[in-house]
Amino acid sequence: MRGPAVSLRWKIALTVTAVCCAVAAVLGVLVHNAVARQTVGQVRKETRTDLDTALDLFEYGTSREGINSLLDPPELPAELRKLARSGHRGTMVGTYRGRPVMWAAAPADDRVMAVWSPYGNTRRSLENLDTAILGSAVLAAVAVALAGLFLAHRISRRLGTTAAVARRITAGDLDARVGDGDGAGPGTRGGPAGRDEVAAVAAALDSVAGSLQSRLQAEQRFTADVAHELRTPLTGILASAELLPEGRPKEMINDRLRALRRLTEDLLEISRLDSGAEHADLDAYELGALVARSVRATGLDTEMRIVSDTVVETDRRRLDRVVANLVINAHRHGRPPVVVTVDAPPGGPPTIEVRDHGPGYPVDLLHHGPQRFRTDAPGRGKGHGLGLTIAVGQSAVLGIDLRFSNAPDGGARAVLRLPPQAAVEP
Repeated sequence: MRGPAVSLRWKIALTVTAVCCAVAAVLGVLVHNAVARQTVGQVRKETRTDLDTALDLFEYGTSREGINSLLDPPELPAELRKLARSGHRGTMVGTYRGRPVMWAAAPADDRVMAVWSPYGNTRRSLENLDTAILGSAVLAAVAVALAGLFLAHRISRRLGTTAAVARRITAGDLDARVGDGDGAGPGTRGGPAGRDEVAAVAAALDSVAGSLQSRLQAEQRFTADVAHELRTPLTGILASAELLPEGRPKEMINDRLRALRRLTEDLLEISRLDSGAEHADLDAYELGALVARSVRATGLDTEMRIVSDTVVETDRRRLDRVVANLVINAHRHGRPPVVVTVDAPPGGPPTIEVRDHGPGYPVDLLHHGPQRFRTDAPGRGKGHGLGLTIAVGQSAVLGIDLRFSNAPDGGARAVLRLPPQAAVEP
């Protein structure tokens, strides 16, 4: 089982702290060993010098007064005693009368000559040194950790700003830019122009957003221009077609011309939605009756279910458009029965579900949403792909959350969740 995710700032701070602690530990050991070697070596050298003097005085039978020398002292460490009896000299830290001392011993005839020097001050000095090294290491680790956390926070904040802008762009806000922030983002106009990798990522994201926005605006202008240019001559052709003699050819021509007019009107509606100039004209309606009216207006055999009803504030014309497009799409690309369900649970948002029992929505639509002029899903027929696009656009104007999914037992499901504030007291 995975543990809780650790943010980038803490990963950087912990890594810097761990490296600092490792370096401090290595340096502390090196400093301790160097100082201990020098300090203890000096005490050992002085003790050996006293041992040489004591041996000379013992050989000539002279008094050893003033030198801390003893013959066969019982407190001499056993290892050092054994070394001296084997004919060698040596030194070792031990105790004498409960105090730490440095012993030096050597053979003297059949006995062991031992000399000791006080070692308490040396031990305390080494302990104080270790305490100072440890305290310095802790202070250094804390300082480096704070500095690392500060730098990591800045990097993480810049990356977070870039990620937030990326999410806004993904949600459709192509005006979002990292460089249009409050100066906290990488490479913002309000802050210093960064030249590091984070700034490069931010600049690349801004460039991609600008390119996407330019292409989308060009597509929107093209769609609007085509629709406007087609509308006038199409109206004239429709009027001229009415002058044709009655018969099958006239019916076929009028049918195709009406389809072309619907396509032109859809394109004009999409261009208005793309421009962001559409606004909802809200009023209070009974949701069940409103949806039932929209379903009946399609003239298609659709089953209507009202689980629970409520009064909502919405734009009737736009909600009619959304529901009608979803129902027509279900009949055109799915299979019956097509069921529309209205539900207004207490404490929850009012919902409208449109479901068919056909092959379901294609994977691309579920992942990326409807795309105009793209209906290449096997088994879901052919069309211009504008009905669902218009439904999504009008839903956004109404603040409705429109989601597409496939039912577990087959069929496409479109669920409209009205904003909670849409429900009003009847």
